Amino acid sequence: MTPDDLHRALGVLAEGGVVAAATETFFGLLADARRPSAVDRVFSLKGRDAAKGVALLLPDRAAWAPLVTEIPPLAALLADAFWPGPLTVVLPARPGLDARLQSEGTVAVRWPGTSDASRLTAAFGAPLTATSANLAGHAPAQESSEVEAAFPRAVARGELCVVSGLAPGGAPSTLVRIDEGRVKVLRLGQIRENDLAGVVPRAALG
Repeated sequence: MTPDDLHRALGVLAEGGVVAAATETFFGLLADARRPSAVDRVFSLKGRDAAKGVALLLPDRAAWAPLVTEIPPLAALLADAFWPGPLTVVLPARPGLDARLQSEGTVAVRWPGTSDASRLTAAFGAPLTATSANLAGHAPAQESSEVEAAFPRAVARGELCVVSGLAPGGAPSTLVRIDEGRVKVLRLGQIRENDLAGVVPRAALG
């Protein structure tokens, strides 16, 4: 991502718009998670069911504290080991958090590894949505040209800013939920179960 790309994308986010940028896995649709109208645009673009929450990218580790009711010791331990990186942690959402950012009272957050999306999130300084940059039910995009092909009208109308580039692809982020002193693996991805077991007691993995 060039300095000009970064400047342009930051301007779009500041105005409540949506940016597609490469994460450490695939392209994501990024928008200011604090602004309901920006979250509206993400769901509208993607055609996503509003009942399905979206994960959030954090600009730094400290940014998860205002989003959750607590940070259990196991969650902190995993963050120490794998952040920034492809580990998404599910925790109880704080009261008042936009319902579209939640799933059954929880919110999924990650501090992303080195990527255009991580640089953009850090520069913006606030949590961004992290849903994949594709129409609901379609395969995730690995190249910016795929995003443009998936959303031609939104790009033409200036409703979606696409940062040119290529994402590594491969496995998605690993998704874990911390609940009652246990780490439940909801989706295995780039971080494998043996990796998790090297950080937390295997008895705590469920």
